[in-house]
Amino acid sequence: MPEPFDPTQHTLVPLRGFEDLKVGERFNAPSRTLTDAHFAAFQALSGDNHSVHYDREYLKERGHRDLLAHGLQVLCFTAAGAGLFPAAIGDALIGFIEVTAQFKAPVYVGDTLYPALEITELKPQNTTGVVTMRASVHNHDGALVLEGTHKYLLRLNP
Repeated sequence: MPEPFDPTQHTLVPLRGFEDLKVGERFNAPSRTLTDAHFAAFQALSGDNHSVHYDREYLKERGHRDLLAHGLQVLCFTAAGAGLFPAAIGDALIGFIEVTAQFKAPVYVGDTLYPALEITELKPQNTTGVVTMRASVHNHDGALVLEGTHKYLLRLNP
């Protein structure tokens, strides 16, 4: 007879604590190809109506091949929840506490983006620890279009 189903044991990946993480670990997020729908959705959310995001003729006159993505829109692709990091750490996560970003190259409608987070520092404290991660987004041509850092506060294992 099968054992009874326990929803608390239904995880995407084995749960790990702060102490189980290693500098250099990488958490890739799924690639995404930006479409006009992404641009429209982000505009509706952000309220940013600048011509560089919505007026193809304006952009052509300035030498761009298509609509330019909002920088914050590109940064959104680095959200840890898009990958397996939050699934791996489960309830140890207290919060997302800091973010930085540098926008290295333009991102256009039609570009495919490849986001990743890589652990660069693990700083234990008394009852918590801070995980610092390098955030990166490359496009389909291999160009680095965004680089920055994320910091997460985690509970230490009891």
